[in-house]
Amino acid sequence: MNKSPGHQQWPNHKIRESHLGQRVTVEINGSIVADSRDVIQVDEDGHPARFYFPRSDVQAEVLRRSAAITQCPFKGAAHYYDVQVGDDRFSDAVWTYEAPYDEHRELKDRLAFYDGKIPEIKIRLDA
Repeated sequence: MNKSPGHQQWPNHKIRESHLGQRVTVEINGSIVADSRDVIQVDEDGHPARFYFPRSDVQAEVLRRSAAITQCPFKGAAHYYDVQVGDDRFSDAVWTYEAPYDEHRELKDRLAFYDGKIPEIKIRLDA
């Protein structure tokens, strides 16, 4: 077992994961780069909602693995991708947890978009 040190140290910090069961798309500069009905929405104290897509539902050709890695005390090591859409490249704009802590194992290998790094991003939830 690989328990989260963050949840042990800060037990009142809440991270809620919800399977949406509806279609979610990500559009960047007019191109749909992700389209899925299998998205997990993560609502974490102090952070905006994030949407985690299965890798298979994200256009692999727009992703370029970056060297960046950060450590979240709650979810684990985040590995990053640059996003290339047309002539625009957005550095470290997508992340994934390849080996998340046990409490967030459902996020394993899913991809989330860092909307603050992509000015022309539109994330849409359809009914």
